[in-house]
Amino acid sequence: MLKIELSSGDLTADRRAEYARLLSESGDDLAAADLMEQALELVPLWVAGWFQLGEYRAAAGLCEKAAEAWRRTLDLDPQDMFAAGLKLALIGAEEAPEHPPSRYVEALFDDYADRFETSLVDKLDYRAPQDLMAMLLSYLGMDKRFATSVDLGCGTGLMGVELRAHTDRLEGFDLSSAMLIKAREKAIYDALDEADLSLDRENCGLFGKAGDEGRADLAVAADVLMYLGALNGVFALVSALLAPGGYFAFSVERPEDGDIALAPSLRYQHSEPYVLEELNKAGLCCLTRQDTVLRKDGGNPVFGILFLARKIA
Repeated sequence: MLKIELSSGDLTADRRAEYARLLSESGDDLAAADLMEQALELVPLWVAGWFQLGEYRAAAGLCEKAAEAWRRTLDLDPQDMFAAGLKLALIGAEEAPEHPPSRYVEALFDDYADRFETSLVDKLDYRAPQDLMAMLLSYLGMDKRFATSVDLGCGTGLMGVELRAHTDRLEGFDLSSAMLIKAREKAIYDALDEADLSLDRENCGLFGKAGDEGRADLAVAADVLMYLGALNGVFALVSALLAPGGYFAFSVERPEDGDIALAPSLRYQHSEPYVLEELNKAGLCCLTRQDTVLRKDGGNPVFGILFLARKIA
């Protein structure tokens, strides 16, 4: 969830919001909601305040009231930086959108960039890059080398570190400019640029900057697809990016039920049958897959699946 703290611009409202936060942390979300309502009387156009009011109301069991606050958030911020639309879906007030709002994902990782590796690797036991690389080399051979590899959703470069020794050219793309700054500091990429994998081929940013379609013999998406929702669009982009016979390694979170599920973490989960069907539609065939624990969340394991696919020649 987005943790950005945004001031209302009104000292009294900010003070009441801070007291509301303390009440919530002490377990009194109903009182926190009441105090947040008082703050919003002073600054009725405060987007972050309306979103937080929804959080307190939902925690207090007032789901209909929470929905009202999150709908107000969306009215004030149609780009939905706080993912109010996803919150509405979690409480059953709206259908889950096919994709999370790009502005939310961008803001989430811009805010997360400075502590990303410490939080993810040291505290959450995140090993998707190492495990994906191990699966890739186990299947293709330890001496396998790629001419051009593309790290989709490269973040700070954790996957790039694994890829560098096995590729002649390494490109990285991410929606977050702050993440790209961190990746650039590693000095392991031949090219880094912004891209939005939820957009179409003409607008996503993958093509026309670092090269043409069909330029890569490997694409990798480690811990990325859970921030994209429906996979038909991104799989089509990968298929266009790969040369015939090129490989695609990626991870997904596994749902308990259904093809696509929205988890309380606001990440999307994808079933194996759904993934295989969408790969096939995009002209990609699955070569191997592996069950795994992607990370921890709240001390609990997050179960997922690693896939290696190939573009049909």
